[in-house]
Amino acid sequence: MADMINVALPKGRLGDTVYELFERAGFECPSIREKNRKLVFENPEAGVRYFWVKPSDVAIYVERGAADIGVAGKDILMEAKTDVYELLDLNVGKCRMAVAGPKGFCYDRDNELRVATKFVNVAREFYASSGTDIDIIHLNGSIELAPILGLSDVIVDLVETGTTLKENNLEIIEVIAQISARLISNKSSFKFKTKQIETITRRLEEVIEG
Repeated sequence: MADMINVALPKGRLGDTVYELFERAGFECPSIREKNRKLVFENPEAGVRYFWVKPSDVAIYVERGAADIGVAGKDILMEAKTDVYELLDLNVGKCRMAVAGPKGFCYDRDNELRVATKFVNVAREFYASSGTDIDIIHLNGSIELAPILGLSDVIVDLVETGTTLKENNLEIIEVIAQISARLISNKSSFKFKTKQIETITRRLEEVIEG
């Protein structure tokens, strides 16, 4: 294959799962399994070149054209609003984007709702749709602590099992969106490498459905 497809994979457990999907779809790259400090791995025969990046950076690499395609969580796509094509739901890395708060919490609409989150844009858009006045408190970690210590009324965060919420006397108030890993493409790459990208997408779809 003359033009290799550059693939941005998210580092960590999700990336390992995603790479296995690519491998099963026929786009293996044995060197990626070796213990080394390499950043770029390629298999000219399969027509792919992989590189690992921080999960929150995948969409930027794809949008800017450093990668033709990549895999990013729907939460990151919702928050960053990057200008890319979303090609396929890979059905892995599943969780929910939700509003959570203390058990029995009741919102007084006369007061501003204090919302702690790292998903500032998602929260702002979600509450704007209902005309709710909010005060956003931007946090990067231990979001669940905010309502416990009275810093916020509620949080907007990812919820996988709900165990952490339950153990801290919090509960889901509303689910904003179902989250999973998505295959995304650079718009220009999709125009000029349509056949290769569509082949990868189709084969991945077959693996998921199979």
